[in-house]
Amino acid sequence: MAASSELHKKNAVNVREMIAEKKKKKNYSNLMEKMVPAILIMIASVSILTTIGIIYTLLAESVEFFKMVPIWEFFTGTVLRPLSQNPEFGVLPLITGTVISSVIAMFVAGPIGLMSAIYLSEYASEKVRRTIKPLLEILAGIPTIVYGFFAFTFVTPIIRTIFPAVEATNILSPGLVMGVMIIPMIASLSEDAMTAVPNSMREGALALGATKLETTLRVVIPAALSGIISSFVLGISRAIGETMIVTIASGSSKNFTFDITQSMQTMTAYIVEVSGGDAPAGSTIYYSLYAVALTLFVFTLLMNLLARYISRKFREEY
Repeated sequence: MAASSELHKKNAVNVREMIAEKKKKKNYSNLMEKMVPAILIMIASVSILTTIGIIYTLLAESVEFFKMVPIWEFFTGTVLRPLSQNPEFGVLPLITGTVISSVIAMFVAGPIGLMSAIYLSEYASEKVRRTIKPLLEILAGIPTIVYGFFAFTFVTPIIRTIFPAVEATNILSPGLVMGVMIIPMIASLSEDAMTAVPNSMREGALALGATKLETTLRVVIPAALSGIISSFVLGISRAIGETMIVTIASGSSKNFTFDITQSMQTMTAYIVEVSGGDAPAGSTIYYSLYAVALTLFVFTLLMNLLARYISRKFREEY
């Protein structure tokens, strides 16, 4: 009887310990459940805070520049001579160089990237696709400074052999090489968009007597149009923000011209030039760095917003 009572007491103690331990675990679990959202919010806010910091820095320094140079003169001026005795700060030569180089790049990357995507999505076998797509995407892994030296030492001499009037540094060569660089982006994103089109749409078109090419052009591409256009817009954004290729191959001449055979400078190349250390802190040319950077930021932001708008407007739900 005494032994039974002793066993009962031990069991009661064990049960209490188990209940206490379970409560501790539950309290710890509840604490972690409350902490995890806070930690995730902090991690997610890093990108937002970084963006806010960048915008604040650009705006604060640009305001100092526009106190010295009228904003209207900056955005409408066609002469950029920051180091002359009578400096002029017109950003149009840089905007022209940036736009021309990006347009040249898209003339190269657009057709080649889209045709590559069509082949990979509609004509290539699974084995060929698994082989070619990684090889194509290797281009995206090449450092841009390598592309820059390739444009300057290989592409430019070839162009000058064909067209002797082309200058040693020109905007055509880096534009062509930038086009090669962004081919993987357009091809990969467009191929993903076309692959997402349901096979039932292809089979329906083929059953109605359409050829493979007609199905691709009249069914698949219209259905994947939002993804294709978004890839083009993102490719343009990538070209606008490119730095090393244009810095090496296009020279530093701040010419306001539409002649692609001449040396021109882009906004990114100007930023590299000014940030090289020749501009004393607090000078007008120093603050012009931030004004140009703000202009480039707005360009890139508008292109990304356009890509999001197009993607949402023309998105097809299957």
